[in-house]
Amino acid sequence: MANLPKEKRKIAIVGSAYPLRGGGIATFNERMAKAFIENGDEVKIYTFSLQYPAILFPGKTQYSEEEPPAGLDIEVLVNSINPFNWIKVGYYLKKLAPDIVILRYWIPFMAPSLGTISKIIRKNNKTKVIAIADNIIPHESKPGDKLLSSYFVKNVDAFITLSKSVLNDLTLFDANKPRKYTPHPLYDNFGEIIPKEDAKRQLELDSNSNYILFFGFIRDYKGLDTLLEAFANIRLRKFPVKLLIAGEFYTKPDKYLEIIKKHDLGNFVELHTEFIPNTDVHKYFCACDVVVQPYKTATQSGITQIAYHFNKPMITTDVGGLAELIPDNKVGYVVKNDIQQLADAIYKFYDLEKEAEFSKNTALEKKKYSWEVFVQTVLELNDEILKK
Repeated sequence: MANLPKEKRKIAIVGSAYPLRGGGIATFNERMAKAFIENGDEVKIYTFSLQYPAILFPGKTQYSEEEPPAGLDIEVLVNSINPFNWIKVGYYLKKLAPDIVILRYWIPFMAPSLGTISKIIRKNNKTKVIAIADNIIPHESKPGDKLLSSYFVKNVDAFITLSKSVLNDLTLFDANKPRKYTPHPLYDNFGEIIPKEDAKRQLELDSNSNYILFFGFIRDYKGLDTLLEAFANIRLRKFPVKLLIAGEFYTKPDKYLEIIKKHDLGNFVELHTEFIPNTDVHKYFCACDVVVQPYKTATQSGITQIAYHFNKPMITTDVGGLAELIPDNKVGYVVKNDIQQLADAIYKFYDLEKEAEFSKNTALEKKKYSWEVFVQTVLELNDEILKK
């Protein structure tokens, strides 16, 4: 009997994407869409016409100046603060009746819009709504968060979490709906590895210095202050190493600049504190020896999966789900959220010359974080919903 052609599913992704600028959520959604397309499915992304009101957005702009991602069907549709829009979008997607709608949920602010859209869609008794929950309990809590997350959780069919800690958090809101944990896949869409010296030259960095990289939007929970205090440890002046801070401030920079001044670190810290476009990301990772994530709280981090793509060792704090993906003393070091422990780990990395060993192990470890595994996990979860 001849093999039957594989069923093509119609999948709608509702969440951040171009023309909103890259960053973790938008970049993930665009790469996820490509993964489903590669799987043979029909995919369309519905992004925000307004994601955050200007008063709530900490950066300079929400919109990209780069070229749109090739090969993706993206429609600007959702207004996060307009209830009439939520109803309109909900009924539009209900009538369209895709097989699966994937919602990205990362902060309670999005619960009213995404929860209402989902509630309406599910009334067609065909479409299944799966939420990819980056967080259920936010890093920076506000009054009403629990109520908002409860509303969202109530109105979807199932959940994918990218860390075990979020999977556990989910039980505080629902214990019965289908859910699966799967690690954050690789961010393999930031270009190829280039020689370290080329990357330094393109970034106009000192070719005679080594570099530790702190990358991404700078928010208080990410612990840059802890890293700066650790980097001030006098033992680290033994090495020709500098700290490269790459990412836009999403909080007031004053306290970080004061630490640099207090410890006279001006000659040892490179501040590239503007938004880093996707086309430049590879330069920063290729220029460094090790990526440091000194977070005070976390669930998971896409920075880990960029580091894996570029075969970069990592030093991270043991918070949330960060340590799940970084085997200690194999691809890097996992330490407590402590200034001294962080300084010790950086010192040990350079004193024991661990870069080559950890980089080799990273190249092997990253093979388990494929987009194919992620896609199959989503589809298995959908099958589980259909059987209920």
